[in-house]
Order: sequence, then structure tokens, then C-alpha cells
Amino acid sequence: MKKLFYGLLLLTSLQTKAQENITFQKPSTEILTLADYVRPPQLKISGDKNWMLFTFRPTYKSLAELGQEEMKLAGLRINPKTYMESSTLFYDKITLKKIDQNVEYTDFSGMPENAALSNFAFSPDNKYLAFSNSNDSGTALFVVDLATRNVKQLTNYNLNGTMTAPFQWLKNSSGLMITSLPQDRPALLDPSKDLPKGPVVSTSDGKVSQLRTYQDLLKSPLDEANFETLAQSNLQLVDLDGKISPFKDKAIYTGISFSPNGEYVMVSTIAKPYSYVVPLSYFPQKVHIYDRTGKEITLVNETPLTEVMPKGFSSTRSGKRAWHWRSDQPATLAYVEAMDGGDANKEAEFRDALYTLSYPFKGTGKLIFKTKDRYAGVVWGNEKYALIHSQWYDTRNRKTFVVNPSTGESKLLHDRNSQDVYNDPGDVYTERNSLGTYSMYIDKDKVLFVGKGFTKDGEFPFVDELNLHSLKKKRIYTAAASALQERIIQIVNPKTEDLLISLQSASIYPNYYMKNMKSGKQSTLTALENPFKSLEKVHKEILNYKRNDGVELSGTLYLPAGYDFNKKEKLPLLMWAYPREYKDKHTAGQSTANPKEFTFPSYGSFIYWVSKGYAVLDNAAFPIVGEGTKEPNDTFIEQLVANAEAAIDAVDQLGYIDRKKVAVGGHSYGAFMTAHLLSNSKLFAAGIARSGAYNRTLTPFGFQSEQRNFWDDPALYMTMSPFISADRMKTPLLLIHGGADNNPGTFTLQTERYFQALKNLGAPVRMVILPREAHGYVAKENIFHLLWEQDQFLQKYLKN
Repeated sequence: MKKLFYGLLLLTSLQTKAQENITFQKPSTEILTLADYVRPPQLKISGDKNWMLFTFRPTYKSLAELGQEEMKLAGLRINPKTYMESSTLFYDKITLKKIDQNVEYTDFSGMPENAALSNFAFSPDNKYLAFSNSNDSGTALFVVDLATRNVKQLTNYNLNGTMTAPFQWLKNSSGLMITSLPQDRPALLDPSKDLPKGPVVSTSDGKVSQLRTYQDLLKSPLDEANFETLAQSNLQLVDLDGKISPFKDKAIYTGISFSPNGEYVMVSTIAKPYSYVVPLSYFPQKVHIYDRTGKEITLVNETPLTEVMPKGFSSTRSGKRAWHWRSDQPATLAYVEAMDGGDANKEAEFRDALYTLSYPFKGTGKLIFKTKDRYAGVVWGNEKYALIHSQWYDTRNRKTFVVNPSTGESKLLHDRNSQDVYNDPGDVYTERNSLGTYSMYIDKDKVLFVGKGFTKDGEFPFVDELNLHSLKKKRIYTAAASALQERIIQIVNPKTEDLLISLQSASIYPNYYMKNMKSGKQSTLTALENPFKSLEKVHKEILNYKRNDGVELSGTLYLPAGYDFNKKEKLPLLMWAYPREYKDKHTAGQSTANPKEFTFPSYGSFIYWVSKGYAVLDNAAFPIVGEGTKEPNDTFIEQLVANAEAAIDAVDQLGYIDRKKVAVGGHSYGAFMTAHLLSNSKLFAAGIARSGAYNRTLTPFGFQSEQRNFWDDPALYMTMSPFISADRMKTPLLLIHGGADNNPGTFTLQTERYFQALKNLGAPVRMVILPREAHGYVAKENIFHLLWEQDQFLQKYLKN
């Protein structure tokens, strides 16, 4: 007994010493200067392309904001005071500018105090801007008259934005439809005071399913009651004078969509029974059509609870889905139905069929087109033309067809690998039509495609003209090579050939310009300053190199300002990466890295440390290739090590680094990568792994791009688990995780258990749990402390 007692005492003592009572720290001056910056505004363009809206928000949230009350139900995280998702980003300031004028309007009469704004929406006639404001009392609707900049509050603080945007404009701009809180809603129930009336029981009917691990699910009847309290809304109409009239009584509304002519509205609702194993997107759903007075026309679809799904990323649920209004007609519904029952594993000549359904929206719709692969979207044009996409995940194949919706005739336009960025044809240009909705801009059978223009030699955005009848294509504009990187934001006027573009360089913040495709003449719209001045003289270049099997790789290399290329001091190297799966070596070797892209440091990379004398290889390419019948993960670890070795060799051959002082880091799947590299290679002196998953048996029905489940290939799941190889991990590792991670599979327990294994096996490891953070980190206190932790860790294991 004495031995047992002293053994327990020793264990307790060791565990106590393993903890540090530490307060939040700030990183060194060099890093803090970059991290503590003022975030530039975001831009939104009005539908008529006359107004530019700039929205400003704090650079970070505060820990106090993350500590606000939160309900985790049915896959959602809801703030029960604001009735908005707790991850909602709030803006505290707006400004307006007309595109053809240099005046920026900052004065608004009637703006709410201590503004927390979101859900910005221009009216269809572009005379008004609507937005919501939230506080501890709830969320309210405000509208700005763009001509006078007078702001008017149209509702009380009783909007519900938990399931959908809390409002949307009526087609005639006379008012808005809102989701408001029912006056008779019950109080939220306190789980700590709940006395269960029985156990929680779930059953299975024996059908095989492939459902991944989800978080924040319903767990009890009390959760169900609270979910209904938070999710239910009344549908109401409010005019621009604030007069409110009822539309539909309370329900859980998940989708509200007006027909292009505004005569009908499609409303989706959730119904019981709810589920404790899947989030709300799998709950039973009904789709009703009402007229603009609220009179029900018909129930067009009912979807049952879906707790059983066939295996494969190309599988989908059975029944009708993807309901939407055909954007080029006044009031025609469209929907898709699986012809293979949604099961990608079944043999089938056709997988999906697209139908349209006209008033009174009953019966079977008109068949428009059948796809041999899975339906992947449609862009409507007119009675002669629509573009219909299909895709198949296993082959990464994507096809686009030009279809005549009236006759069903079709032509194959594109047949390509979806990961082939060098041959991406771009996206077809859509324009607001006479109905106020967006459809293909068609001029005498011709449409325009706007592409990003990635090539081996750089990024050259383009505009192509395509004849939908002959399928002949002509390039009418290509961004010229220059010291600045041009990117096409959108076509402003296809007739005058005016574009909205941005220009940037590594040290010049992206700013917006109007440019004419023909003349090349351009005018300045914004003059946003570079918030990271201390990085202006940092050396930046794109490294291109090859893996030992010939796969082409790349990464963005940063060297400290003033680095002497003659002396070539040997620097410690930091490598940040994220593995990506491919089906062929050709697409795996393509690069979108760009030395002219603005250098925007964030906690999501190592770029900060170039200011402290480190070399940084950011976004190092880590392709995982599985050609033919092979799956990428069959040789995951071997390819990881080959990628890392090639990257280190490439920088080392230039003479910049001390290859004995190399650290690797990554977030999420990049953290998973980091753990594997430290266990299975001797390439690194240290590693930083953030918010990763390390035990794949805890994600048994697939992870990342892996479709096989644990029982299909137990050896694969064991090999793919860094937890299993923890005994081989002897390299210093910094583990970081958000204390409230909501990402499927990367629950905080993954890091806690991995740390426990490494610690007990004698590995040099440190674990930091950032309080209240989800999968991505947002609180200023946490991010500054994260940077401090990384700085101290790298100083200890790399610099020293």
C-alpha cells in the first residue's frame, strides 16, 4: 500500500509541475507591430454598379466577445441574446462612394450607437441599403436612403437570424420580408436544472450508412426544446415606414426565395423528428409555395430525416433536391432528382436529372437534362441557352454542357479535370436581367467568360467571348504582364467593355480601378494604404523545384529585409504547408503561387518571423497523388516526406539556410501533416501543430478526402494516425488547439489525448489550449499569446 501511495503521490507531483500558471502574453515588438494593425475595409458593389459600400470591422474579436452566452444545438452555435450565429462578424462603421465620383460619404444620420452591423443588402432598385444591428437586446433592421444617407430603424430588436438572413428585400423594393421572434416563445431551459424523465435512446434499423463525425448535436429532449425556441420565427412584411404585417405563423424557416417576378415565394421549413446523430441540414424538410399575400399554392416537396447515406463523395440523398427559381423566367421552379437513388456505388447510365415546374407547381416537372455524373449546378440564360455542370469526385472530372431548355438539345462545352487550374475556362458572366435576377448575359448567341488566368509563367486574368451556337471562343482581353498583379473583380459594362479590377504587388495593398478593355485607360477608385510597412523590403520569390518522382512543386520564399545575397548567411527555415490530394501528377504540379500577390501576414502562417531573421517557405506545395485505381492516402506518409525533403533541398541549394535548423508547421490537416513528418523523418528540428486530428479511429467514416471507412481498411487508418506512431516522435513539438473547436473530427480531445501519449512516452512536447476558440482563432488575446508561444518555442529549439 505504501508503494502505491508514494507512486500516486509522485504522479500527482509530476502532473502538477507539468502545468504552467501563465497569463496572456504578447509577442516581441517585431511581430506585434505586424499583428496589431488596423484592418482595411471590405468592399460590396450595388446591383446597378453605381455604389461602392465599404464596411469596417475591428481587426480581432475580444476574449469577452467569445465568452458571451452560446447555445450549441443541431450543428449550430447560437448567441441567445442576438439570435444570430455566435461566429457572425460585426462591422462598426460603413462608408459609401459612387463609382464615378471621388467623394466618399461618411456622414449618416440616425446610425445606431455602438454599432454591430451585419447582413448588408442593397435594394433591388439600388435606392436603399438594408442592414441589421445587434446588441444585448437582440437584432433590429435598419435602412439607409442612399440619396440622403438618412438611416431609419424599421423593426424592434426582435429579428431572428439563426437559420437564415433575418430579412430580404421584396422585388419591388417597397419593403422587406423579415423573420421575427414569436411573442409567445418559451424561456430557454437550463440543462443544469433539468431532471431527466428517462434515458436518451437511439436506434438503428440495420441499414448501412456513411456519416462523418459531427459536433454540437442535439443530445436530449431539453436540447430539442431549446432548439425550437431559438430557431422558430414568424414571417412578416415590413414597409419602408416601419409598418409590419403578418405573412406566416411561426415555424423553423431555413430558406425564403421570391420568384423573379415577385408573385410567389418558396419557403423551406424544418419539421420533426429531429436527430441526435446528424445536424439540422439532415432533418426532415418541407418546401411550400405561397403567393405574395401568404396564400398557400402547394407543398412541392417533403424530405424525410436522413440518417443513412451511401458511401462516397459523389453520393447524395434520394428524392428531389436543389430547389430554386429559374432566374430567366418570371415564375418557374427548377429541381434535381437522383436517378440512381443517390448512391454513387450503383451502376447507372444517368445519375441526376434536372426538371422545371410551372404554375400551379404540381405533378412531375418537365425534364430539361440528364447527367451521367452528379449534377453540379446550372446557369440559366434564356429559352435557348443554359449551362449545366456535372462532376464526379473519384476522377475529379467536371463537364459543362450548353443545353437548350426548350428542346433538351445539348452540346458538350468543357470536359476537364476540376483541379487543372492552368486550363480553367473561368466563369460565365451573369447580368441583372429585366426581372432583377441574374442570368447569363447573352448578346446574339454570345456570352463572356471571366477567368483567373493561371499559367506556368504567372497569373494573367482574361475575358473570353464564346458563341453558344458554334462553340467558337475568342479571347478579347488578357491582363498584360507588369510589375503589378491585375485581377478582374467583375465586368461593369459589357457594351462599353469596362472592368472593375484590382492592382497589387508584394508591398502595395490591393486597390480598385475602373479599366476599359479596349483602350486600357483606367481610373483610381480607392487608395488603401499598406498596413504592414515593416515588410515592404522583405525579399519574396517563388521557388519551383521537383520531388524525387518528378512531381513539380513550388513555395513562396521570404528572406529578411537587407539579406546579403553575397555573404549568404545560413538562416533557420520555417516551413508552413497543407497537404492536398490529386488524381494525377500533372495537376498536382500546377502552381498558383504569385510573387506579385500582396504579402498579408496572419496568424495562419509563419510570415511574421521573417522580421526576426528567419527564412520562411510559405504555402509549400504538399501534393498527395493517387493515379488510376490508387488512392492518394495509400502512400500518404512517403509522399509527405518526399515533399518536405524536396522543399528543404531547394532552399538549401540556394545557400540560404542551415538545414539542421528547420521547423515545420500547419493548421488542421497541416497539423496532422506536421505530426507525421516529425514521427517519420529526421528532417526537422521542431514542429508546430495547430487544431489537428491525430487519431483516425475517432473519425472512422472518412476524413479530409478519404472516402473509405475504418472497416474497409483498418491498416490505413492506423498508419494514418500519428497517435499510433507517438512512440517514434522525439522532436520538439508545440501543440495548440482551440478549447471550443467545432470542426468535424478535430475536437479538442484529439490534441489532449495526443499530448498525453507523447508526454508519457517522453517526447519534448508543449500543449496550449486557447480558451473559447473554435477551429479558427479570432480573439486578440489568444492570437497575440499564440504568436508569443510560437516565438518562444522557435527561439528555444531553432535559434538556440
